Amino acid sequence: MKIRKSIAWVGTALLALGAFAGTFTVRAAEKPDSEAVTQLLSQARNMAFQLKDDADTMQTFTGMKVSWATHRDAMAQIKEHVNALAKEVNQLKAMREEASPWQRTVIDRIDPFMDELGGYSEAVLESLNKHPERLGTPEYNEYLNANADYASDLASMIADFVDYGRTKDRLENLTYKLEVPSR
Repeated sequence: MKIRKSIAWVGTALLALGAFAGTFTVRAAEKPDSEAVTQLLSQARNMAFQLKDDADTMQTFTGMKVSWATHRDAMAQIKEHVNALAKEVNQLKAMREEASPWQRTVIDRIDPFMDELGGYSEAVLESLNKHPERLGTPEYNEYLNANADYASDLASMIADFVDYGRTKDRLENLTYKLEVPSR
């Protein structure tokens, strides 16, 4: 009876040890965060918040009597920020292979937002250029609202990932400092 218990205990211990060894192997195989990607993500976050502020400002035009020129100027600034952010995103894509898993995730998730922002920005510009008399129509206002929503969502998403990276680094540093075994 004692032998069975001992064998069961040894088997359980080996199983647990194997699970921990697997965890360490997976951890060791994880790619570390790229400092360059982290820096680009921080810059992209800042640009996305500029874009959000511009889109929010333009969204306020829906309830005001604002001239066509004011709309055009605000939209030009939005387009400038979208283009600058697109360049930043292209740099991130070029560095994707050196990025850690969480960094790759954020790089991949930016594209759909950029596509939508580009589409709605073009719709606003087209409406401004072809039909300046239609400022304030429900369709035009929907474009402005959608632009503001996507810009806000993009800025929040990038900021959340940047915060995640900082928190992850801080936790890893504290784990090392306090000599806490990982898993």
